[in-house]
Amino acid sequence: MSDFLTAAIQITSTSNLEANFAISEEQIELASRRGAELIGLPENFAFIGDDQTRLDIAPTLSEKCSKFLVTMARRYQVVLLGGGFPVPAGDGQRTLNRAELVGRDGQLLGRYDKIHLFDVDLPDGNKYRESETIISGTCLPSVINIPGLCKVGISICYDVRFPELYRHLVNEGAELLMIPAAFTAFTGKDHWQVLLQARAIENTAYVVAPAQTGKHHYRRQSHGHAMIIDPWGTVLADAGVQEGAAIAPVDKSRVESIRNQMPSLKHRKTDLF
Repeated sequence: MSDFLTAAIQITSTSNLEANFAISEEQIELASRRGAELIGLPENFAFIGDDQTRLDIAPTLSEKCSKFLVTMARRYQVVLLGGGFPVPAGDGQRTLNRAELVGRDGQLLGRYDKIHLFDVDLPDGNKYRESETIISGTCLPSVINIPGLCKVGISICYDVRFPELYRHLVNEGAELLMIPAAFTAFTGKDHWQVLLQARAIENTAYVVAPAQTGKHHYRRQSHGHAMIIDPWGTVLADAGVQEGAAIAPVDKSRVESIRNQMPSLKHRKTDLF
């Protein structure tokens, strides 16, 4: 099994849909030109704005996002993750936050609706209440086997604080964990990299984490630092705080090698839990 390149894209999304799609395509094209075969877009790649607008446009935006992912995957011949976009929940008042993974031929390989919702009052004065306008997904993510590449597990942003989700994915065979996010600047400076490395180390798996960066609207600001981390916890690529991408090789044999060197997954006392 030879290496393949993966890319975690980093952008600053706003309420301007066309601009968001344009910068997303630009970064997908650049990553594909560099040889990336598996590319991830961050959470909320198509829209970051006020809640009411998101609710109003969700029916059409969800269709646009799915079509965009299919078009981009086919055009650039990559496996593409749309890291989170609003999908109507059916009650007219809330949406799901859905990630979709699309193959080179435009076929939907898998989808996941974000389970853990960010309801937090931060010391910097910002308050987040995702549960007021977003409904939790009700199904655990499935592991997706991408032929010729690897087995991928999908999560979204706040999920990274809940290690049991990732243990489920590894139990199902995941070798690479995708964690697209719009991590706040306040929490990101202390927790983002630490959490990503923890998920990589404890599961001896690659972590690919696309990210939002910079100021979006009002007081909302994202941390940036899209990353790719190997199963030993080494940061292979960090996009910093500018729009761009973290790009690095993934080697399945390294997953196997590290799991043999550090066989902690085999040492679990599952009969006690």
